Amino acid sequence: MNIVSYRPAPEELSYTFGGRPAIGRIKPGTIVEMYTEDCFGGRVRSVDDLPSSVCDFPYLNPVTGPFHVEGAEPGDTLALHFVSIEPARDWAVSATFPHFGALTGTHATAMLTPPLEEVVWRYDIDVKAGVARYHARKGDFTVELPLDPMHGTVGVAPAASEARMTITPDAHGGNMDTPELRAGVTVYLGVNVEGGLFAVGDGHARQGHGEVCGTAVEAAMNTVVAVELIKGVSTPWPRLEDDAHLMSTGSARPLEDAFRISQHDLVTWAADLTGLDTLDAYQLVSQIGEAPVGNVCDTNYTMLAKIPKAYLGGSAVYESAHERLRALGRRYLAER
Repeated sequence: MNIVSYRPAPEELSYTFGGRPAIGRIKPGTIVEMYTEDCFGGRVRSVDDLPSSVCDFPYLNPVTGPFHVEGAEPGDTLALHFVSIEPARDWAVSATFPHFGALTGTHATAMLTPPLEEVVWRYDIDVKAGVARYHARKGDFTVELPLDPMHGTVGVAPAASEARMTITPDAHGGNMDTPELRAGVTVYLGVNVEGGLFAVGDGHARQGHGEVCGTAVEAAMNTVVAVELIKGVSTPWPRLEDDAHLMSTGSARPLEDAFRISQHDLVTWAADLTGLDTLDAYQLVSQIGEAPVGNVCDTNYTMLAKIPKAYLGGSAVYESAHERLRALGRRYLAER
């Protein structure tokens, strides 16, 4: 088993997809053990640490990487299987910001109402108990929320030498902020440049669909990813697979277009897998599909389209990459 471990120094964190060289080269079939910092770079540690005071804008939402996958070329697909995602600290934070979030005026939605107050919440993370403890800022209310660790940001370098801020989701991946990106899930990303140059970050101890206030329970993570390369198979938008479901993503503004992109990708993907006519696949997906919401706050919004694999007649997906990577991940966990 080929295992690579990487813990970036603060100055080695990346804030874009594309626009910087790889931090290392790995072969397909490698297990990568990585540390990822939270979206504030670990600088917001208490309720008194306002991001506007302790963070350097626009240096938010750092990712670990990018990693060059040997043999990856445009037109291929990277398969990244999340073997494990574990909070690296016993605390996490969330916040509201002026002019950011789903329920406030923003730069693109101008309002005469006052902007929201900048407020920080600190959560206690108890990995052994499997909970994140919420504490209200005004009053004594507290409640334990189940841990559901996931990564808000994963992606590859965009095409045409473009560099995109990590906060922006698009066809290359990026800050999709879907709780579906948890351990046990394989994400498929189309390769745009030699080596793919994938990176991962923005760990969340848990997050509601939509990330409505603009931040989740933001946490540093110790994450293990199994990497595979599917040659000669393209992927137009990031796709996800777990043991029971297939999922397509779409990121755009307005939200309806993100919805349409994800649904279009899933319908055409289902048609390719089953050999169905496009309209037959459209009818099938319309009756069995779900539409989980990713982020509704960032520069682009993200929607998912999700269907159970059981209704697709046992079609092989990406040469059964998910099954192989899941087996590799289980072997890794058994040998830890």
